[in-house]
Amino acid sequence: MLDDRYGLPVTTTSATARDAYVDGVDRILAANPGVEAVLQRAIAADPGFALPHAALARQHQLCGRPAEARAAAEQAVALAAQATARERQHVEIFSRMVNGRIPAALELTREHLASHPRDAFVLAPSCGVFGLIGFSGRQEREPEQLALLEPLARHYGDDWWFLTAHAFALVEVGEWARGRTLVERSLEQFARNPHGAHIRAHALYEAGVDDEAIRYLSDWLPGYEPEGLLHCHLWWHYCLLKMSMGESDAAWQAYGTHCAPGVSSSPSINVLTDGAALLWRAELAGEPRNLERWQRLCDYYEQQFPRPIVFVDAHAGLAYAALGRNEALQHYVEQVQSLGEAGRLPAGTLGATLSRAFAAFAEGRWAQAIEILEPVMDRVVCIGGSRAQRDLVTNTLLAAYVKDGRADRARALLASIEDRRPTRAVAGLN
Repeated sequence: MLDDRYGLPVTTTSATARDAYVDGVDRILAANPGVEAVLQRAIAADPGFALPHAALARQHQLCGRPAEARAAAEQAVALAAQATARERQHVEIFSRMVNGRIPAALELTREHLASHPRDAFVLAPSCGVFGLIGFSGRQEREPEQLALLEPLARHYGDDWWFLTAHAFALVEVGEWARGRTLVERSLEQFARNPHGAHIRAHALYEAGVDDEAIRYLSDWLPGYEPEGLLHCHLWWHYCLLKMSMGESDAAWQAYGTHCAPGVSSSPSINVLTDGAALLWRAELAGEPRNLERWQRLCDYYEQQFPRPIVFVDAHAGLAYAALGRNEALQHYVEQVQSLGEAGRLPAGTLGATLSRAFAAFAEGRWAQAIEILEPVMDRVVCIGGSRAQRDLVTNTLLAAYVKDGRADRARALLASIEDRRPTRAVAGLN
């Protein structure tokens, strides 16, 4: 029996299979491309090795291929019958995840980590703003995320992946300076770690050091292949920075080359939500509305999403609002409201509420947008995503204040935010 990179025994006698599996897991943990090819190499070297199938299930899930994810997980469960108890539990966690049993997967993850704290690949899906906790819909999810990771830090030392995950959790509770220190320690070991680059970009955004952030991403991004899981999203960070700096031509060129529907091969949740957020935030910053871009994004949503899902529920309505498609928007809001009331969206009906506010803003009903947004601002965390992503909502409220002649309220809101200082690209605010 051989060990994985974290010193955990794996049920294979093939060093080739073990090495390919470790490579595949590291590629997933970093968001580097080439995952499926190396995992298939592991499977070919040892067809009875269960863990590569579980890793493949996770990769399919991340890429938005649910049927393939379930099939790979089913194969992993069957093969794990001959493996160790740890591996059987490891595989079961991924099976629960890809079959939509999210609370049960998180519960078993916590139990598993009590006995196997260094099972990093089991821990990873519970980390980040799109993870089992990040998409839980819970208002206290950010401190909950940090509380999961802090006790485990002693087991990982200077492991590049754990430093990255821990750093993101810190950034999202306002400890961005400490988070930056950790992620930079990770990047010193593994500079071409896309998750590390992503989290460093977040730390710099929270600090408001846009010049440093754009220099970093300008140097880092050109070598990242389009097949990488974070390709669209990292370029979104770049576009957002350029827009905030008043360099809209550069922002739109990068968006059209790397992020737009029909161009990006990134997961559809990123293409849709990143695109909608960028287009909307550009308008908040004073850019004219581009109906062609909005139409392409709207078409993409209707092609890719049979119904609203987590995080998308708070974004897709933007396209209908921007295009003035009031009937379609009303249908969308009713759909999100119904799904939320049925418990099928983690944030409940909050996505419907936000969509109503976006519609009011798009039609120039500033006071109504304010009236809708003010009571729910403390619950916006429930939609998922990062603080940087949720600034979509904060900036909309700030812009509504300004347009409604209440700039003093905008300044008061900004003064009340003490644990972060991102640039606020809102026309008329400064």
